[in-house]
Amino acid sequence: MRALVAATANPDKLVEINALLAAAGIEVLPRPASVPDVVEDGDSLLANARLKAVAVVAAAGGLAAVADDTGLEVDALDGAPGIHAARYGGPNASYDDNVDKLLAELERVGATTAAARRARFRTVAVVRWPDGRELAVEGVVEGHITAARRSEGWGYDPVFEPDEGHGRTFAELGAAAKDAISHRGRAMRALCEALAAQPD
Repeated sequence: MRALVAATANPDKLVEINALLAAAGIEVLPRPASVPDVVEDGDSLLANARLKAVAVVAAAGGLAAVADDTGLEVDALDGAPGIHAARYGGPNASYDDNVDKLLAELERVGATTAAARRARFRTVAVVRWPDGRELAVEGVVEGHITAARRSEGWGYDPVFEPDEGHGRTFAELGAAAKDAISHRGRAMRALCEALAAQPD
């Protein structure tokens, strides 16, 4: 089994990545405790994912690292929060803080209908090897922002309704159904295909 060290420190994201890569026979190891938080000051999702992968591979004992960065692009907000999605509500924002700011901003600009709240999640996933080799892939899912509807999920899941969700938000779909159509699911499946063509 191929093993990759995860760059994320987000336990919710780690669960998703584990489930997606385990299906392809890839073991995901947790980020070493010696790795401090990485300053994500890149100007793109790829740049931020690369920053995290480089930091982790240096402490991973010769193993490759897997990192991803995700943005939420809302058309009515000129693509915001974009690469700042995780910190949209402030440096130490909770999931609820981010969602509350997003909904408030949409109200502020008068975007009240589903058509006016078009949005997409975009994930860039990177695998980095100790010798500097790198793989990068992308996954995108289109949808719109809705009033918060909670069941399961995390982050913006309660307010993002994917076009393929049959009227349900990511939070209402449940983990397996979400993974089948989500941005991260698509990115990780593309990553598995790319890895299958790579030497260990």
